[in-house]
Amino acid sequence: MIKIEGQIVDVFKREIFPGEITIENDKIKSIIKKETSSEFYILPGLIDSHVHIESSMLIPSEFAKLAVSNGTVGVVTDPHEIANVMGIEGVKFMIENSKSTPLKTYYCAPSCVPATPFETSGAILSSTEIETLFLDYKLKVLGEMMNYPGVIYNDEEVHAKLKIAKKYNAKIDGHIPGIKGDDLKKYIAAGISTDHECFDIEEAIEKINLGMKVLIREGSAARNFDTLFPLISKFNDMVMLCTDDSHPDDLIKYGHINKILKLGIKRDIDIFDLLTAACINPVEHYNLDIGLLRENDFADFIIVDNLSEFNILETYINGKLVFSHGRILFNTEKVKPINNFNASKISIEQISIEDKNRPLKIIEVIDKELITRSFSQTLKSENGNLISDTKKDILKIVVYNRYKKSSKPQVGFINGFGIKKGAIATSIAHDSHNIIAVGTSDNEICKAINEIIDHKGGLTYVNNNDFYTLPLEFAGIMTQENPNTVAELYGKINNVISANGCILTAPFMTLSFMALLVIPELKIGDKGLFDVTKFEFTDIYN
Repeated sequence: MIKIEGQIVDVFKREIFPGEITIENDKIKSIIKKETSSEFYILPGLIDSHVHIESSMLIPSEFAKLAVSNGTVGVVTDPHEIANVMGIEGVKFMIENSKSTPLKTYYCAPSCVPATPFETSGAILSSTEIETLFLDYKLKVLGEMMNYPGVIYNDEEVHAKLKIAKKYNAKIDGHIPGIKGDDLKKYIAAGISTDHECFDIEEAIEKINLGMKVLIREGSAARNFDTLFPLISKFNDMVMLCTDDSHPDDLIKYGHINKILKLGIKRDIDIFDLLTAACINPVEHYNLDIGLLRENDFADFIIVDNLSEFNILETYINGKLVFSHGRILFNTEKVKPINNFNASKISIEQISIEDKNRPLKIIEVIDKELITRSFSQTLKSENGNLISDTKKDILKIVVYNRYKKSSKPQVGFINGFGIKKGAIATSIAHDSHNIIAVGTSDNEICKAINEIIDHKGGLTYVNNNDFYTLPLEFAGIMTQENPNTVAELYGKINNVISANGCILTAPFMTLSFMALLVIPELKIGDKGLFDVTKFEFTDIYN
């Protein structure tokens, strides 16, 4: 039996009082009011209502260390990144690896593998395999339904997956950026209950008014809190908090869901409204087995120094202390990597584009957003071939199929990176995770891509003969190295990129989303340039 004293934060009664919590086994036996000398605050543990663990570049057992150190006791996670690379084998790896940690990890069945038929992925998850996951692992959620045209226009396989989720009384997560009116109504009517892709508040309010829960996202690349935070007070029971995608350096430097709480406190949002969004709403919406600091609940809670700076002192899960004053109190073991990587090296000739003396369609990056814009521009050439133009900040971008030994690289041009020297490349390219690179010269781009191929996955910055590389041995998207080591190397690479002109907050994260063909406006996949607004391939020339 354990007794803990402090200032108890009761989110349901919206009161704070001095008291004592008694823990027996894994549950809270009693909570009583009692005078105490402790000035620390005890409150429910935090929950990330939508995250892709793979985007931390850490396997689940290593990600869990960063999560609990930030006061997170549970996550709802969609493993569609590894599913696109490894299929059902990848999903099962994630689930089994999570079991080695105390973090309460609730996996979704990935609904869109591949995300679209317009790119090459390493695997396909059919409705049959989705049902297998629900049966074998008793999952509570069907992962984000990115194929919203399939929902709206009655794609048979899409609706088969929705039907399976309903059969097992699972929640269905959504992904429908910018869609309004009748199409949105039809999407929600299909049983889809959440969306984390709102990028303006009017869009979010329309979804809420139609009964959809809105997840306010604040990750490494996509940061929507400043736009959407008024929803927390105005529609408190309809809002949750999530990161979606966070890199390890951000998790160490800025935090996880606790980072979003700090942003809310600075905005003078009521602490009980914030905790309702961060704790109560995800537990109740997804029916999670996570305690909310009530008698007979699981003893899942955190202790913080105060309710303004919100520094995490201790994290308890099922009554066990898993993090205390900077120390992780559980161990992890090394496991055998799994991967799917077959690409052969490429040459400069393979990424050459003939100059036809016509304007080209240019992808325009928006910092801290997943959406892009586009414009037309004539480019300079060399020996009859189009080249990057650093003065205009228009660089060549290449996507190369990692699953086949020989394939044709797809080439486009992009504005907004600002890189003046060298090239960056990564095998993290949502959602199919082919190799994607951007650079100032064809030679540097090829060197960067070939560096990724040599390591069978990772991310790199190359400048002349200088290589800065983070290998990712699990499916080319994760590693089991120590989180602090990974964060340090990743931060170093980002600093070098910034020193060479890059103006983006998270260059690799942003680059990885340039291949995501379900987010408007203009993107590029391994089969070509893609106009997301028309949902069709488009020629590079106007």
